[in-house]
Amino acid sequence: MRSSKKYDVIVVGAGHAGCEAALATARMGFSTLVLTISLDTIARMSCNPAIGGLAKGQLVREIDALGGEMGKAIDATGIQFRMLNTSKGPAVRSPRAQADKKEYHRYLRRVLESQNNLTLKEEMVEKILTVAETFRSPSNGRLKPSATSRNKATGVKCRSGKTYTGRAVILTTGTFMKGLIHIGPKKTKGGRINEPSAENISGSLRKLGFEVRRLKTGTPPRLNGRTLDVKQFRLQPGDQHPQPFSFSTKKINRKQIPCYIAYTNEKTHQIIRQNIDRAPLFTGQIKAAGPRYCPSIEDKITRFAGRTRHQLFLEPEGLNTDEVYCNGISTSLPADVQKKMVHSVKGLEKAEILKYGYAIEYDFVPAAQLQPTLETKRIKNLWHAGQINGTSGYEEAAAQGLMAGINAALKLKKQPSFILLRSEAYIGVLIDDLITLNPLEPYRMFTSRAEYRLLLRSDNADRRLMPYGHKFGLIKSKLKRSLDQKEKQIKEARKILSRTYYKQKLLSQWLKQPEMNWKKIAGRSPDLKKLRLSPGAQQQVTIEMKYEGYIKRQLNQIEKFKRLENKPLPGQIDYLKLTHLSREAREKLDRVKPVSLGQASRIAGVTPADISVLMVHLRK
Repeated sequence: MRSSKKYDVIVVGAGHAGCEAALATARMGFSTLVLTISLDTIARMSCNPAIGGLAKGQLVREIDALGGEMGKAIDATGIQFRMLNTSKGPAVRSPRAQADKKEYHRYLRRVLESQNNLTLKEEMVEKILTVAETFRSPSNGRLKPSATSRNKATGVKCRSGKTYTGRAVILTTGTFMKGLIHIGPKKTKGGRINEPSAENISGSLRKLGFEVRRLKTGTPPRLNGRTLDVKQFRLQPGDQHPQPFSFSTKKINRKQIPCYIAYTNEKTHQIIRQNIDRAPLFTGQIKAAGPRYCPSIEDKITRFAGRTRHQLFLEPEGLNTDEVYCNGISTSLPADVQKKMVHSVKGLEKAEILKYGYAIEYDFVPAAQLQPTLETKRIKNLWHAGQINGTSGYEEAAAQGLMAGINAALKLKKQPSFILLRSEAYIGVLIDDLITLNPLEPYRMFTSRAEYRLLLRSDNADRRLMPYGHKFGLIKSKLKRSLDQKEKQIKEARKILSRTYYKQKLLSQWLKQPEMNWKKIAGRSPDLKKLRLSPGAQQQVTIEMKYEGYIKRQLNQIEKFKRLENKPLPGQIDYLKLTHLSREAREKLDRVKPVSLGQASRIAGVTPADISVLMVHLRK
């Protein structure tokens, strides 16, 4: 066995989670090693070449506010920017952008390669190395194995025979653990098409005592854009004035290109129905659970039999390629069926398929085995982030990677952990849901999952989270000073609005009227004109005034929520012995081991009566 240099942190995988985790630990001052099967696939967009979307856009803004890289990456490589839900309230508005797929990869590879304290290596990891932790006995002073201690991760072993040792290990394996690709009856091992799978990591995790399960996801065919009849489609342009994702980006100056909308029809559906007996999803060939909210086209046709058409989004994969992503027909049907299906769509009659769609099954580790920091409960100094935790989506993965990286660095610094509450961020909702709900199908973020979404808007992520990013050294002082100035302007503007009258009514009351905007209000007050509020500050004051009543109501709800969150549950409670709890509650609480009464109350199967029992137990 060949040994290698020791690092502070080892990150396994260089997808969206791995990139954020590695950049966070390196920027927080720790020597970081990233091990990836191929340097040519760093931050590769396996599925849709897009960042953001409903709720996902909020995640990207939060990642940026904490000092992550995803927002900067899409601002630098985006080819179409859109703000979704602009006709609805601010709570559900989300930014989204198509990316130049190859340029996005190149951007993040450059960032990683130029980052101090960060080393990249091509290696296939096969085993997690651990050592039994010991403690000093107070009775005789000799070192003895602790009966209550965990093993701790000390590094990894690779297929090359090399071992790399580190003080912390972060697993971000994506779909590569025992990945199995399906196109009709044909099955091939792979983490992505034409890329090898990691066959031995999940076995290593099982030997360490982890529960490992299977999930399924899929991707649609890619088409040659030159063979599409775009006149038959509905044009979907980007915004005339694109809004950046990153709070450090002043303006988007990149060329914007259009996307198109097409539709399936009865002929499409008939082709699928006639070949459903050849679909791996229905023959029993695929056994794992797939994403409920992003089903394959064969699943849609079966589940929504009454629908006469389904919408397709034809999205270019870059400025310098003809490849088009056919969003909406994710499939694992055989190649000959995919060809007929595509050609049945109006405008795609002569479309050339460059890459066929496929489904992929892969191993994941249910997230109930994690602490809220994303460190595993079973093995110390081992963190999991991204699809290994059962999530779906680049944004969910990147958010977890960033949080795992921050918490690994904080632990090495012997500083308190960083846990975001559900009331603070979509990231807090994401991690809390993963651990307490323990989803056994791919988890995707939606605005409906966040009960305090009016406070967790995409426009105020900097105000909510940037102080944390600055505290950890991930946000530069110049950007923090800009935020402080913005806060000062907002505070002063609110004072003026609450004390200035116009036609015997306060300006704050005028601003609440639906037809009133900032420009009209500022024209009624010389003091507001003198302030020269930035557009961002104007937006914040306008939203806060217009929705003041709803915001106050949610703040009151958060105070009630915090009462339960602030009541910790000791880790040593033996829930199986609390006979006054229901049997289901005992089993669920024993598995999750919640850190607070609040978290316990959100576990499926734990009733308000069970929470009352726990409160009595705590008082005793």
